[in-house]
Amino acid sequence: MTELPFHRDRPGAVAATPLTLAEIRAFDAVLDARSPSEFAEDHLPGAVNAPVLDDEERALVGTVYKQRSSFEAKRLGAPLAARNIARAIEERFAGEPRDWRPLVYCWRGGGRSGSLAHVLRQVGWNAVRLEGGYKAFRRQVVADLEALPERVRFQVICGATGTGKSRLLEALAKAGAQVLDLEVLAAHRGSVLGELPDAPQPSQKAFETAIWTALSGFDPARPVYVESESRKVGDLRVPERLIERMRASPCLRLEASQPTRVALLLEDYAHFLSDPERLAEKLRCLAPLHGAARIDAWIAQLRRGDWNALVADLLESHYDPAYRRSLVRNYREAACAPPVPVDDPRPESFRAIARAIVGARE
Repeated sequence: MTELPFHRDRPGAVAATPLTLAEIRAFDAVLDARSPSEFAEDHLPGAVNAPVLDDEERALVGTVYKQRSSFEAKRLGAPLAARNIARAIEERFAGEPRDWRPLVYCWRGGGRSGSLAHVLRQVGWNAVRLEGGYKAFRRQVVADLEALPERVRFQVICGATGTGKSRLLEALAKAGAQVLDLEVLAAHRGSVLGELPDAPQPSQKAFETAIWTALSGFDPARPVYVESESRKVGDLRVPERLIERMRASPCLRLEASQPTRVALLLEDYAHFLSDPERLAEKLRCLAPLHGAARIDAWIAQLRRGDWNALVADLLESHYDPAYRRSLVRNYREAACAPPVPVDDPRPESFRAIARAIVGARE
């Protein structure tokens, strides 16, 4: 069976070059033979789940393995795996052409991926099994997140809350610039109110894989634009070497009037306008910082529908002081960053700013 070596996981295995993003993308498909819950936690970029054992079956086989023997576990698991592989070929892969070339992996590149790859090859497809499996890929991601940030020339977009940093990153990406949008990858806007409606954050491992994928695809000769994030985006940690490199990089500072900032924030957090009690619950989390009286005043504004006053007060009393302290402490280039005025909250304004930045720096 063809195997793609990744790490020296087996005694006597040939030393291997780590799998790159380009090599992963060269396959026609990437098949994750692990169970759905394993896949949901994290997987190789672009992978689809083709479980040889589902979660319940995997737990059952594992219990038999621990309580009885390896033989009994394999005897139980073999027909389950055979049925699942047969179903996948009948329902999912039947239309694939003769020259289809999938990459197949499981946890350690053992029984599950071996079984699936073997049957696929018996059909006639050139299935390649990833030696070392997801476990080896995960080791590589961790190692690369120490090295990849060193190859990137970051340009940090900083500015107070509501100046449109995320909108500018989006406009920069549409203008053809290289962008690392950590808040998009983390599914969080990075503040106490930053949780996205109906969009749970990924696991820490999946977040790191998404960062690895982005960093692996950048051209080191061109700048990469990134927002001045803190060490955590919601519940997720930004890799240490990445945050260090960001904090040592040159900055551009967005500046906007308070009315412009309020307008931008009311658009970004529109979901709270239809669910004010959810916002009230979030505001109560700030009581240790601001005291019960101020929280009650904010909630009263919220319940009156006085959104402009509420957002302006939150900016002045909470966000701006916290951001100034954090920015000066963590991004040493921010103090001398060239200002970029944001005079208009409309999308075409950010597109114009992005074109000007790209034209001046690339």
